[in-house]
Amino acid sequence: QVELVESGGGTVQAGGSLRLSCAASGSIFSINNMDWYRQAPGKQRELVADITSGGTTNYEDSVKGRFTISRDNAKNTIYLQMNSLKPEDTAVYYCLAEGIVLRGLGHVGDYWGQGTQVTVSS
Repeated sequence: QVELVESGGGTVQAGGSLRLSCAASGSIFSINNMDWYRQAPGKQRELVADITSGGTTNYEDSVKGRFTISRDNAKNTIYLQMNSLKPEDTAVYYCLAEGIVLRGLGHVGDYWGQGTQVTVSS
């Protein structure tokens, strides 16, 4: 019904930048919030940033001023521009689409992407 595909991960040196993308596909009528989470080895998954359908954003404290989340509602896609990357940003980054409504089916709930690895070397 719905597929979320992340891209843009990779390996970068500290201080560098990466831009992640997450595209949702399917017969989507609307999506409520869309989020970026990350999970480092041995740690719990944590919220990095989220954005409402209206464009209101929220950031985890450690990424404020360095990361920017944006959204293209026409493409059901979100982005995460990550600047001034630090080794502690190393993790698998996942996107979450909340409150999906499909044409003809209605509310189908929340969907996760498969994740993309971000590695920051010191």
